[in-house]
Amino acid sequence: MPDLLPHLPQLMLAWSAYLIAVASPGPAVLAIIGTSISRGRSAGMALALGVLTGSYIWAMLTAAGLSALIRSYGQAMIVLKIAGGLYLLWLAFNALRAALRKDLPAAAANEVQPSLRKLYFKGLGIHLTNPKAIFAWIMLVSLGMPKDAPASIMAVLIGGCMVMGVVVFTGFALLFSLAPVNRAYRRAHRWIEGAMAGFFTFAGLRLLTARL
Repeated sequence: MPDLLPHLPQLMLAWSAYLIAVASPGPAVLAIIGTSISRGRSAGMALALGVLTGSYIWAMLTAAGLSALIRSYGQAMIVLKIAGGLYLLWLAFNALRAALRKDLPAAAANEVQPSLRKLYFKGLGIHLTNPKAIFAWIMLVSLGMPKDAPASIMAVLIGGCMVMGVVVFTGFALLFSLAPVNRAYRRAHRWIEGAMAGFFTFAGLRLLTARL
């Protein structure tokens, strides 16, 4: 069992970034919301499980590739930290722009699908074909993996993200099949996006200014 205490602050920051990122209205979230509203919980859950599968495929590939890259090139972490920090600031900009928008964009993927199996593969395709997904995982790994951290910390980082991903994505499917929750979210989305913008700015600046 790894000693988590020395690495807990960076793990907590990475987990917080992941939690906010997966809860932000993006292609996958809007697809889950739209499907849950139009077809109900079972359909939304099927699509959410496909998104989760795609997310953790990217997580494992990123973890394996990043470890090899760091072993081969000592300066690779510098590049990853800069890329991750800039990506966080880009998310902050998008969240701020969404907060200034009066109305939410229409949810995607609300067309009727012939089966739950096809909805699952649709969710899988949404995440596997999204080039930002791999970049987001690189950012999270560089944010949550301190220099010289043991490999077991990587497993803890990804495991924590997996648990949160299951809760968030399936939670969206469950909650947004209820009309009152959907209406409440749309009323409060500007405040939610404003809080996201503030957190992403903080995390991005911290990552860019962190000592290696």
